[in-house]
Formats: sequence, C-alpha cells, structure tokens
Amino acid sequence: MHPLHHPLFIQFIIHFNEEKDYFECHEVGEEYWKSIAPKDKLHPLTGWIQLAVGMYHWRRSNYPGALRSFIRSKVKLADGGLWVEGFDQEKLIALVSGAIEDVTDRKPFSPFQLPVTSVDLIKTVQSYQAANPIAQQDPYYIMHKHRLRDRSSIINLREQRKRRNLEL
Repeated sequence: MHPLHHPLFIQFIIHFNEEKDYFECHEVGEEYWKSIAPKDKLHPLTGWIQLAVGMYHWRRSNYPGALRSFIRSKVKLADGGLWVEGFDQEKLIALVSGAIEDVTDRKPFSPFQLPVTSVDLIKTVQSYQAANPIAQQDPYYIMHKHRLRDRSSIINLREQRKRRNLEL
C-alpha cells in the first residue's frame, strides 16, 4: 500500500478538503507520523501537518503562527518525494506560496483544496467517505477546537507527571 493510502492520511485529506477541520488534520497527521517516523521532524509528513496547522492559525487570524507553519510546510512538501505522489505538486506549492503571501499581507482566511490528481487516491477517499459519513460540526467549534475540546485527559496526564517528578 502506498503510504498516502493509509487510513490516517485518507482522513487527513477528508478533514482538509471536505470538513475544513485543520485541527483534526493535525491530530490524524501526527498520529500517523508518530507511527512511522517518530521524532523525525524533517520527515515530509510533517510538511502536511504544518500545512494544516498553518490553515488553522490563519483562520484564527494568528498570522505569525500561520506564516511560520506555511514556510516550514513549503520546504518539506517541495522535496516530498513519494509523500506528494498523487498530488499536483506544482499546484500544491503554488497554493502554499499564495497562502504565505496572503498571510504576510494580513489578508483574510481563504481555504483551498489539496490538489489530488491520483485516480486511485480519489477513489480511496470516496470509498472511505462512503463507509464513514461526515457528521456536520459547528463552524465555531471547528475554528476554536483546541480551546473548546475536552482536555481533561491531557490535564490529568500532566498532573500525574508532575506528581512523579515531585516524588523523585
């Protein structure tokens, strides 16, 4: 199986192109990255993750965060190798470059679609969508998800680590 046909990357494409849920793109992208190249921050998959992070920041008018993420993403996706197969790489880089310009000029958020060109990848995405219908989400929640989601498990984990460090 081509690595871009992995279910987590298929979810990434759907979250990006259909739902515009860039936070979830980050979540599934990071889960996939940690399973194949943990700690390799130069891996091309991190370029996809940074692209989603850039979109999330831009939507929330965090221009400095968006700019940093897009610049890092562009470098990795420009040299993405098999991690950009099935996409119009030239168009993808042009979209990221355009986002960099728009963010630099403080233009309002303008979503775009990932330019998938592989018929097999398109069919895989469509098949996944048919088997896993999208539940409509509140746009406000999607925009501010990192603040509005249930973080109790994260907070509990941090408290456990703190207690362990105090015991040592």
